Amino acid sequence: MVSNKKFAVIGGGSWATAIAKMLCENQEKIAWYMRSTYALEHLKQQKHNPNYLSSVAFDTNKLQLTNDINEAIQFADVVIFAIPSAFLSAELEKMTVSLEGKIIFSAIKGIVPETSLIVGEHFHNIYSIPYENIGVITGPCHAEEVALERLSYLTIACADQEKAKYVAKNLASYYIKTKTSDDIVGTEYAAVLKNIYSIAAGIAHGLGYGDNFQAVLMSNAIREMKKFIRKVHKMKRNINDSAYLGDLLVTGYSVFSRNRMFGNMIGKGYTVKSAQMEMSMVAEGYYACKSAYNLNLEYKAKTPIIDAVYQILYEGKNAKSVFNKLTEKLD
Repeated sequence: MVSNKKFAVIGGGSWATAIAKMLCENQEKIAWYMRSTYALEHLKQQKHNPNYLSSVAFDTNKLQLTNDINEAIQFADVVIFAIPSAFLSAELEKMTVSLEGKIIFSAIKGIVPETSLIVGEHFHNIYSIPYENIGVITGPCHAEEVALERLSYLTIACADQEKAKYVAKNLASYYIKTKTSDDIVGTEYAAVLKNIYSIAAGIAHGLGYGDNFQAVLMSNAIREMKKFIRKVHKMKRNINDSAYLGDLLVTGYSVFSRNRMFGNMIGKGYTVKSAQMEMSMVAEGYYACKSAYNLNLEYKAKTPIIDAVYQILYEGKNAKSVFNKLTEKLD
């Protein structure tokens, strides 16, 4: 029986802030690590994160705020990582304490570029965390709607269902409904891939394609996701469940989606660099696209949408020309 576990959140962005808010509904105290000393001091004094979801007011008595990752990890039994995958290795290099015996949950929707592994596999391979101590937190759920306390749904995946249920219970509230899954690899890959498809949806919008094409793009994307995940990790799963299809749809269509916003800029003619500079948040799909494309060189799933996004982002090909060709491959 899993009980009386303490939590730490690693990260200072919008999703980390949303997770801290959810945990504070159920926990007397959580540790919260973020790099920015300014943000920490502001949070202590003004009771909100100045950079992300600033409308969320925190009871700071429930927060052990720190810019030392080791302090947060030592405090907790369950450590939830919610930082962009591109920065994960750099943050983990700061650790001097052991992760042995810790339960690690990833709320990161990306592939670690240094190892080309999803986050769960990275912790297993590099830090020898057993899979029964690794979990994934996935949507469909936007941090901005958590801040507004709009009804949202989370899927909590872990090989150990007792741990999944415990984390799910501590994230649940009147505005957050949770369910559990044992498909750690599939849900994590789905969370990675949907960001790439969201960039594709944004590019299509920026190029002037309408709702009819977007519907075709999204229906092809879920089938493409199914093929890719089946190649990587074959098990019985329903790709139409909200952890897969629901997360894809909300990221592909929502005005809150940073990946769609990034794609929209690319479709309108921004360069990758200028689009990144314009955005205050990281579009995980940019990094995920390169990793997924390279991974698929081994698995050889049929992925015309991922290939198209890769050609635009990494080969500098003209978005309009690439999408003209892509329209012929969709049905």
